[in-house]
Amino acid sequence: MRAQGVNGGWQYSSRTETAPPAVRQRLLLAESDNGPDAIRTDYVFTADDEPVMLSTSWEPFALTKGTPIVLPEDGPYAGRGVVERMMAIGIRITHSAEAVSARMVLTTEATRLQMAPGSIVLTIERTYWADEQPVETADIVIPVDRYQVIYGTAIDEIPQT
Repeated sequence: MRAQGVNGGWQYSSRTETAPPAVRQRLLLAESDNGPDAIRTDYVFTADDEPVMLSTSWEPFALTKGTPIVLPEDGPYAGRGVVERMMAIGIRITHSAEAVSARMVLTTEATRLQMAPGSIVLTIERTYWADEQPVETADIVIPVDRYQVIYGTAIDEIPQT
């Protein structure tokens, strides 16, 4: 954002929760009857203090409990991102997967993004993996009328057939 002359930032709140069924499936979590099993972090990303993107991130509590990275935005690795934070506890992220779609904004999202109800948003369901183990999943919401998402793929990372 700095390269575009924009001041980027974010607000967040983290807490332990019992992950809902869709998140449990993405994180390969077994059914829980022992209380909270995930760290949920809700983000509002901003550009020049205006909301530009929402993200709800989930990490398995058993994976980070008792480590310096248990809360994504607190401690010595605050704000470093999933890849660097997981590496700090010996977990190497090997890949991510994303499902991209679009839909009408939900009422709560419209309020947080300062959008009109009925507007269209881009949704990204992203999961980071350490080999066969999912270590973080997030639901990302971006207003399509204000922003575009640009992707790239490193060719040397694509398996040859």
